[in-house]
Amino acid sequence: MNHEILKNFIENEIDKCRVLVVGDAMLDKYYFGEVTRISPEAPVPINRVTKIKETLGGAANVSHNLSLLGCHTSLIAQIGTENHGDNLVDKLISRGVDILGVMRTEKPTTTKIRVISGHQQMLRLDFEDTAKISDEDAEKLLLNISAQIKNVDAVIISDYGKGICSEKICQTVIQKCREQNKIVTVDPKGDNWEKYSGANFITPNLKELNDILPKKISNNDLEIEKAARQVIEKFNLSGLIVTRSAKGLSVIDGEKISHIPAKTQEVFDVSGAGDTVISVFTLGMAGKLDAAAAAYLANVAAGVVVTKVGTYAVSRAELLQALD
Repeated sequence: MNHEILKNFIENEIDKCRVLVVGDAMLDKYYFGEVTRISPEAPVPINRVTKIKETLGGAANVSHNLSLLGCHTSLIAQIGTENHGDNLVDKLISRGVDILGVMRTEKPTTTKIRVISGHQQMLRLDFEDTAKISDEDAEKLLLNISAQIKNVDAVIISDYGKGICSEKICQTVIQKCREQNKIVTVDPKGDNWEKYSGANFITPNLKELNDILPKKISNNDLEIEKAARQVIEKFNLSGLIVTRSAKGLSVIDGEKISHIPAKTQEVFDVSGAGDTVISVFTLGMAGKLDAAAAAYLANVAAGVVVTKVGTYAVSRAELLQALD
């Protein structure tokens, strides 16, 4: 892969790209500490908290990844009216994300609280309501989506199964993108991929790919190529990006196939790596890189993210350094 082309894209082209993110925004909260004793109340470890951190998760983290790299980024999502929602809004604004399409709702803001000792996650608490978005709210979001698609180069559907990405919303987004010749990519959730039919690229990990196959496949090149071609044909896609943990990722783009190995390194936390992959890949496609080059850059970015503890967005300087 020509690193000079990728560096030129990072330094000179990203600022021109405009991407809209539609999906399930979340707040990730971390309590870092150390365990030195067992509770006298019950046989459980006591984690003495030394640091508290809040970061963006889900579609909000996808938006953060894009914005931090210099892309003009807009988000369409629903969040609650409580303190978690306020914190999420403040963080999006401070990171330069356009939130005109973010609706406040009585549903709670999806929040994941993790308790960590050293580098070990001990406990996670989830606050969420995964009921499907109401018809009334869906119509409001679709009006926002229709207004914004014409002003962007690409749209990301970030589906975390929290209610926003209904079949109606996904299909409306995909159809409008097709009509206006805009790139649309999907980070999938669950086994109903009919709602993603017609998208340009879907970016499943191996487990997510296996969830929709009649027979599970192993993590080897030939099986992934064969399954990907079947999925591309069935759902009328342009291509598939399959993330494969320690084996990197595979790009199936029509007749073009690329298997991109992961960089050998110590992995601390894979949280948010999928967000980074779809963010950087879509950004590359929006900037006119071919699918293989965009996926290569996404793989490099994910390699930075997995060395960090907690959800993390890679900066332009870190991405350039990783290419070196």
